[in-house]
Amino acid sequence: MFISSAYAQAQGAQPAGGEFFQLGFLVVLFAIFYFIAIRPQRKRQKEHQQMVSALQKGDEVITSSGILGKITGLDEHYIQLNVASGVDMKMQRVYVNAVLPKGTLKSVGAE
Repeated sequence: MFISSAYAQAQGAQPAGGEFFQLGFLVVLFAIFYFIAIRPQRKRQKEHQQMVSALQKGDEVITSSGILGKITGLDEHYIQLNVASGVDMKMQRVYVNAVLPKGTLKSVGAE
């Protein structure tokens, strides 16, 4: 009675070029994601692969599980790691996390 009836208006035409804006937004979003997430991860993988392929007998290493040891044997996929006198472990090369400076095992008392 006191409120007038509201009627919906006919929908107007969509502005031209909206789909190009959406496509451009997706491209920019992917580019940002690439430079923040994908590119740094690939760089770390490449550095790790180079480090693993450069392992040599006598290197002191730490594994991803935190085991310290000296490499006593190598083959294509595995290393033999001396973790204590008379205790050798065989593990995959990819689980080596870092090569330690020479003498690290003596300084932490692991040898």
